[in-house]
Amino acid sequence: MTQPRRILITSALPYINGVKHLGNLAGSMLPADVYARVMRLKGHEVTYICATDEHGTPAELAAQAAGMSVQAYCDEQYDIQRAAGEGFRLSYDWFGRTSRPANHKLTQHFAQALEKAGLIKAQTSKQVYAVDDGRFLPDRYVEGTCPHCGFEKARGDQCDNCGTLLDPVDLINPYSAVSGSRNIEVRDTEHLYLQQTGMQDTIRAWVNEKGKAWPSLAVSIANKWLDEGLIARSITRDLSWGVKVTSADGSPRPGYENKVFYVWFDAPIGYISATQEWAEATGNDWEKLWKRDKGADQTEYVQFMGKDNVAFHTVSFPVTLLGSAEPWKTVDKLKAFNWVTWYGGKFSTSNKRGVFMDQALGLLPADYWRWYLIANAPEGSDAAFTWEGFQSAVNSDLANVLGNFVNRITKYCASKFDGKVPETGEPGEAEAWMANELAVRLKALDEHYEAMEFRKAAAETRAIWAAGNEYLTKAEPWVKYKSDVNGAAVGVRAGINLAAIFAIIAQPIIPDAAAKVLDALGIPAGNRRWPAWDDTALLDAIPRGAPITPPDVLFQKIEDTQVAEWTERFGGGQG
Repeated sequence: MTQPRRILITSALPYINGVKHLGNLAGSMLPADVYARVMRLKGHEVTYICATDEHGTPAELAAQAAGMSVQAYCDEQYDIQRAAGEGFRLSYDWFGRTSRPANHKLTQHFAQALEKAGLIKAQTSKQVYAVDDGRFLPDRYVEGTCPHCGFEKARGDQCDNCGTLLDPVDLINPYSAVSGSRNIEVRDTEHLYLQQTGMQDTIRAWVNEKGKAWPSLAVSIANKWLDEGLIARSITRDLSWGVKVTSADGSPRPGYENKVFYVWFDAPIGYISATQEWAEATGNDWEKLWKRDKGADQTEYVQFMGKDNVAFHTVSFPVTLLGSAEPWKTVDKLKAFNWVTWYGGKFSTSNKRGVFMDQALGLLPADYWRWYLIANAPEGSDAAFTWEGFQSAVNSDLANVLGNFVNRITKYCASKFDGKVPETGEPGEAEAWMANELAVRLKALDEHYEAMEFRKAAAETRAIWAAGNEYLTKAEPWVKYKSDVNGAAVGVRAGINLAAIFAIIAQPIIPDAAAKVLDALGIPAGNRRWPAWDDTALLDAIPRGAPITPPDVLFQKIEDTQVAEWTERFGGGQG
């Protein structure tokens, strides 16, 4: 038995403006959940934290469009997003909100600590002012032509085409993304700037050390920012919704009464404040997860995110934590994902491109989507979602390979052995072959999950299910039953135990279906832990004579007519 580890897991905070699409789910929340489930099954102490990211201009504009106050809008959307997460069985230990008092207080604390360390300074800068809108425009609400690649819909903070970080005043032919007005002026305004330049060497050394445990995608993005040279970045905005800017005594900072902290400054701090909320609600200790002088050096911190969030987590947030001169825990393992693409383009919340979490659950149960998105996780490159690929994965992997195996073996046990695990017969060549398959493949599966290689883990899970089907072909209990009941009993007993193993290793990805199988086989909750690959008794673990009940059909196949209907409704397709 390995020593239990203490693991803190966070996934990128979903933004508050609407239900998240399947690309958001696949790029952070779902793999984080799968990893958390595996680590819990292995007996480790896991805390999985997430929250809604609720500040910034998009929330203000979405609320305005909905005819609601920003607070009421965020309250409504938080409930919707929490329900979607529950529908997808995301096993958060806590799902918080960055708009809660804990995050306001902690954000203000970090700002004071950074200013004391000389890393925050007030600077007057040029900022885009939309005359017709009557407001300064935050960077992402200025659009125009990228000065580097010529992309005509570049945002003021970053060009989605070439990935270059931008300043709104650099854009060619800028216009307001709020109103479309080109009546734009550049005016002076004072803001607080995080002096990242002074942390360049510290962050470089930190990335060089921590990056040994990161995928190359994350390291390359961090190094791109560092190679270009860190610059001072504004951490306040001319907005009313957000964390207020305060002085050391907690009073409003003079001249900043109508400004708030930039959403990308306070959002990552939300990981910590949400953990504080969790601790307060449950009586747990948050400091052992986040304070190195309180035991956090013994905590493994794992972050999950899409590639567009990597730079902020490998540079900006570490500048906040390390620059504070306080003993905060920084990430150990950072798992970055590429994008899930939707028929040649990106999934997009703002453009309503793709299938969204609530819509998906209206079509099929969560397990169908969970399996497909993990089996096709966008790890090495972007991964294309297609209805045909989704149909094939569900029908082949879930219905045929897993569902058919469980259906065959449990129904045969019920009809020929009175629904009880057979007690007679001695294992032979087929059982020895299957035991060896389990030993090799369960070890490989364990290694894939430890390395956070989700596509490989799903492929290995399917390979173990497929090996079980091959075993039944070798064992032929239905053939043997005619002349050798004891020989058939061995095959059925091994088959029932395999069904339990298959469900146990399926729990992280398809928890509902796995629970149905384990319940039908009468497996107690305490016996559903991750299997030891070197356990020689795996094929005879369920007590002989124990009653079992064939479960209902686990997965319905997706028909061509359904694919045609969904293609017409949501778009996509080959034509």
